[in-house]
Amino acid sequence: MRSKFCCITTMLLLLLSLAMAYKFLWQGEVAPASDGRTAILMPASERDLVLKEMRGFLQAVQTILSATQEEAMQRVVESARQAGMVAREGMPGSLVGRLPAGFKKLGFDTHRRFDNLALDAEQLGDPQHSLQQLAELMANCVTCHAAYRIDLLDE
Repeated sequence: MRSKFCCITTMLLLLLSLAMAYKFLWQGEVAPASDGRTAILMPASERDLVLKEMRGFLQAVQTILSATQEEAMQRVVESARQAGMVAREGMPGSLVGRLPAGFKKLGFDTHRRFDNLALDAEQLGDPQHSLQQLAELMANCVTCHAAYRIDLLDE
């Protein structure tokens, strides 16, 4: 009798853990949006963090474009590094849990691509190579903005 109770309890806890992992790691807090995209729902404070990060990406892109034109490769390196993986430090876990897997995948890949751009710019010093990497990186931005939008969570 007791072992049957332990098995049932273990199974229920396992199912609950799997459901929470699916919600936190895969699905996120989303809803269909009126424009055909997926709306990611979050409170204003978290939305502000995500939008600030996106503005940082845009600033980095502008600086990289300008710096490659001037062949100022150290500025390319510095700007790309600022938008790399270091930029995601300090993001709250609650925010990461709201994001669907596809959004997280694009976001992490974008940060990684900025880091790769910085490394190659530093090692190769080739503005054309940096521009090619930037064009490929920007495909992530276009894909993400075509698929997702951020809406305020009704609190």
